Amino acid sequence: MRRWVLVLAVLLPLVGCAGASRVMVGQARPPIDPSQVRIYTSVPPGSQEIAQIEASSAIGFGTQGQTDSAVARLKAEAAALGANGVVLMGVGTSGGSGGGVSVGGGSWGSSSYGGVGIGIPTQQRTAAGMAIWVPPEAVAPMPMPMPAAAPVAEPAPATEPVEPAKPVHPR
Repeated sequence: MRRWVLVLAVLLPLVGCAGASRVMVGQARPPIDPSQVRIYTSVPPGSQEIAQIEASSAIGFGTQGQTDSAVARLKAEAAALGANGVVLMGVGTSGGSGGGVSVGGGSWGSSSYGGVGIGIPTQQRTAAGMAIWVPPEAVAPMPMPMPAAAPVAEPAPATEPVEPAKPVHPR
């Protein structure tokens, strides 16, 4: 029984609360499938703003999976509002807890006891964006051009070893 209590005490905080919030700035549309929602870095011309949205991952250890989860929740929230796009405003970390180790012990009558507690640092990833509806005839913004790669210098052809110059001694 004690083992199950210990297991639950460790796992429940890791599950954490993941969620989403929104502030409506336009008219919602009929819901769509989240797989139809595209992520944008700038507002496409002709798009209509629907809501400012924020989503968070479950509490964990700051992994890429948490970031992906927060963005997926952002897309799901946008899809529920009928938005087919999200202008991503940022992804960040929130709600961290510090780690630590504590040791304790004591006695009661003829019995003595001791224990060790370990705190594991956890955090939550959040993503924020603007849910938008992009009409089919709207032109998506052009991606930023990649800078031209610098030419790579060819290695010098192999040559015969050269004898080092003899040092010159001043007279």
